[in-house]
Amino acid sequence: MSSSQPPKITTILSQPFGENTYILGIPGRSDCVVVDPGFEPDKIFAELDTQNLVPAAILNTHGHSDHIAGNEAMKQRWPDCPLVIGHGDAHKLTDPRANLSAMFGGQLISPTADVMLAEGDTYESAGMAFRVLETPGHSAGHIVFVLKSDEPTLLIGGDMLFRQGIGRTDFPDGDPAAMVHSIRTKLYTLPDSTVVYPGHGPETTIGYEKENNPFVPAT
Repeated sequence: MSSSQPPKITTILSQPFGENTYILGIPGRSDCVVVDPGFEPDKIFAELDTQNLVPAAILNTHGHSDHIAGNEAMKQRWPDCPLVIGHGDAHKLTDPRANLSAMFGGQLISPTADVMLAEGDTYESAGMAFRVLETPGHSAGHIVFVLKSDEPTLLIGGDMLFRQGIGRTDFPDGDPAAMVHSIRTKLYTLPDSTVVYPGHGPETTIGYEKENNPFVPAT
């Protein structure tokens, strides 16, 4: 089912938190995956319609509100599309305090997970095979998705590693020590050429961050 052909990746910026939603699709196919649908799902719908794509899965890197806000709208339009998240953050989908929406005066509730993933799992959808790494630090149940195509390896990194930055660790289940450990032992062991698609800000590479990230230097 998986393909070595690299996917086309479209980034949709969702306000008010500047969150990156990603659409990944293998050229020539009509299915795709949508990662971390944010607060402006109409933008996602418009892009999917423009590209004539139908989502085969909704992937959540973690359960914070800016990364799950579009889940409900996605499921309403495509009710059979599985919602996928790491097992450790699945409870956040339906808990406004845990998903931090209550902190900002909201009561966001997402549909429940159809699939819960753990370290070492491979999730296949739309012709792509995503390897799952558990990366606690920003949230206790955060996961990232590693996609190996011909070249380079791609990392859908959520709120772990940004260009010369890292995700916040001051939320209730954040852990600064775990964040550094996850980045050094999970992310920095990927090839230097790995392209990182983060939850906020521009893409980067593992090699660049090992050399230039002021928060988590390689050594």
